[in-house]
Amino acid sequence: MSTPARSSSRNLAHAGVAGRPPAQLADVLERVLDKGIVIAGDIQVNLLDIELLTIRIRLLVASADKAREMGIDWWEGDPFLARGRRSELEDRVKALEAAAGIDGDDGDESG
Repeated sequence: MSTPARSSSRNLAHAGVAGRPPAQLADVLERVLDKGIVIAGDIQVNLLDIELLTIRIRLLVASADKAREMGIDWWEGDPFLARGRRSELEDRVKALEAAAGIDGDDGDESG
């Protein structure tokens, strides 16, 4: 008496859908960044029909190039993200430190 052949779940997982190979993480990321994906959701906390808290979540995941195509470029004007540029606040702090005779360097002091 012979035992029927079993198909392992491991073989089924690697078979993919409709004979296609399974997508790799890099392929999925490339597609998401190329096309973009929007995730939206609302969370409300009510107590006796009184709205206590509402959180609206809107998340866009896309490459910087794709975001620019859509007209989104807020990071280019954000002083916190700007590299090599000093903000007006930093200039004012340096001027105040110089006037007070304080050394404002953040260098490593060893010794």
